[in-house]
Amino acid sequence: MFDLTTRDIMYLPGVGPQRAAVLNKELSIYSLHDLLYYFPYKYVDRSRLYHVVDIDGNMPYIQLKGEILSFETFGEGRQRRLVAHFSDGTGVIDLVWFQGIKYLLTRYKLHTEYIVFGKPTIFNGRINVAHPDIDPVNELVLTNMGMQPYYNTTERMKKGGLNSHAIEKLTKNLLAFLKEPVPETLPQWLVEKHHLMSLDEALRNIHYPVNPDLLRKAQYRLKFEELFYVQLNILRYSKDRQRKYRGFVFERVGEIFNTFYSKNLPFPLTNAQKRVIKEIRKDMGSGRQMNRLLQGDVGSGKTLVALMCILIALDNKFQACLMAPTEILATQHYETIKAFLKDLPVRVELLTGSVKGKKREEILAGLTLGKVDLLIGTHAVLEDTVTFASLGMVIIDEQHRFGVAQRAKMWSKNVCPPHVLVMTATPIPRTLAMTMYGDLDVSVIDELPPGRKPIQTIHQFDNRRASMYDFIRKQIEAGRQIYIVYPLIQESEKMDIKNLEEGYEHICEEFPQYKVSKVHGKMKPAEKDAEMQRFVSGETKIMVATTVIEVGVNVPNASVMVIENAERFGLSQLHQLRGRVGRGADQSYCILVTGYKLTEETRKRLEIMVRSNDGFEIAEADLKLRGPGDLEGTQQSGIAFDLKIANLARDGQLLQLVRDVAQAIVNDDPEEKRPENAVLWNQLRALRKTNVNWAAIS
Repeated sequence: MFDLTTRDIMYLPGVGPQRAAVLNKELSIYSLHDLLYYFPYKYVDRSRLYHVVDIDGNMPYIQLKGEILSFETFGEGRQRRLVAHFSDGTGVIDLVWFQGIKYLLTRYKLHTEYIVFGKPTIFNGRINVAHPDIDPVNELVLTNMGMQPYYNTTERMKKGGLNSHAIEKLTKNLLAFLKEPVPETLPQWLVEKHHLMSLDEALRNIHYPVNPDLLRKAQYRLKFEELFYVQLNILRYSKDRQRKYRGFVFERVGEIFNTFYSKNLPFPLTNAQKRVIKEIRKDMGSGRQMNRLLQGDVGSGKTLVALMCILIALDNKFQACLMAPTEILATQHYETIKAFLKDLPVRVELLTGSVKGKKREEILAGLTLGKVDLLIGTHAVLEDTVTFASLGMVIIDEQHRFGVAQRAKMWSKNVCPPHVLVMTATPIPRTLAMTMYGDLDVSVIDELPPGRKPIQTIHQFDNRRASMYDFIRKQIEAGRQIYIVYPLIQESEKMDIKNLEEGYEHICEEFPQYKVSKVHGKMKPAEKDAEMQRFVSGETKIMVATTVIEVGVNVPNASVMVIENAERFGLSQLHQLRGRVGRGADQSYCILVTGYKLTEETRKRLEIMVRSNDGFEIAEADLKLRGPGDLEGTQQSGIAFDLKIANLARDGQLLQLVRDVAQAIVNDDPEEKRPENAVLWNQLRALRKTNVNWAAIS
């Protein structure tokens, strides 16, 4: 069969140059293959009538035949809604409209038979259908098509006549055009072992399923394959790297480490910290290059673990480097580590963009001669002028701010790549960690040091502001400091959000006796640093900010975090912001302020925040509520591939299964030579050539 990826979409009957241009621009559909893999987002079954007694809130679109028993209206003004009680003799459901109420009351008659079509949901324990299609009973046409597919389209496409129905016609033309079966992309033994539908059947049934059972089988087959190749690529890459790159062997734990452990340790290590240090030591002594992800909630003591691993490198006569995403964070690490080390004979230097002239030259010379033991810095560390005598250990803080290319750049600073430890305070759910950081071994610090009090989280409606301000005054009088976070900088006409500029003025008026800092992302770095510094030193008592304070800054004296319009933030982001307080021994508070009108999902989000301080529980819940695309509040830069059908939030079990399958194949066929796997390695090579940035997955 010809290669679908090289056949231009323009030549499919019904497309032509103009439509092709729209499909290229709006949906990135360039070839027949792209259209074949543009899957419907929902299916509508117009082949049968359902009975009210048979339906529940989880069904796709359905149609019923019956009559309206009565109408009721609820609410006032813009909140007004019309409810019709509809029955077919087997039960009653509610039809609901939020617009056009007058017109609807004149159009539909009581006790007249109608065909109702829509999606059932549950509200207040009753089944309802919002804004249904209603047709006279004589217009009922049961199609023999089975389930009709619906495709996502854009406004521009609709204007050009390319709505869902038009796309459906094009896929129909395409499937009719494919006279032979689409070639299989998985080995026959794998298809049989896991009872998968053939690829040809799956692609035909995903567009035109005859019944829900065949649709489920088609979805399972395509999800299986999609996740399988992602995992196979990561694991093959990882295995390959282990074979290619030998690592430095750190055999000894020597004087520097032991002195630090016996004399300088500020508090006893938690069991989780001990376990993680053991895992890292094992890696560093194994002879293969370490690549490990260290996850730990804010305040769990990751920096101390990192420092102890650095000391092992120094004891083995190697240098180490710690990279942080911002100057403030790098400076903070520098000061923390200097304080930990006290008078130990370790030369630590700080290299950021603002270190210039003679000081910079001194540091660079010290690194090249091996006189600097530990370099702490920002992206400045990656510059070509920075050369080490013997770099053995690299630690990267807040992984998601550094790309793979930057990690690779650190490798090239030595003949043999150094051991790499990547740290993050963003708890990443297992399914996502397996996909985004699949080439890294994962260690987790899952307990807080003793003496840390859990942060108390309160959800408050914004009409109770006066009592909140009284509470803030009492906290400041007791010597504490306060963060107040807003979602936007300037007033957006579309959103009624208390923005930062207005909020800042309001807070200055409300607390005239205290100095207030203001920080947002549009400020120049130097201005931002100066304002942060005023807060750190205690000169200002209140910090009004956008989410730029999410990562890093450590102010032990700050005990209250107020988050305005908390409904506009994702769970992981709320959790990150909350982690800015609770760093001292005092009881800390996080106040989530919202209006009364909240969606069901937002209520769930806020309830989880109030109930739990566990970052992993929150991250799992966030993934389920929001999907993987938005984990860090910004588009997830870690996912280098666009999943067409699988969903990391819902397909966690399948992901684990395909990972185990891929791992067994990589272990069993490391040279990629077995004839029964030929299809599989060829397909992986083909995928790597497509526009998916597979290299970046690792």
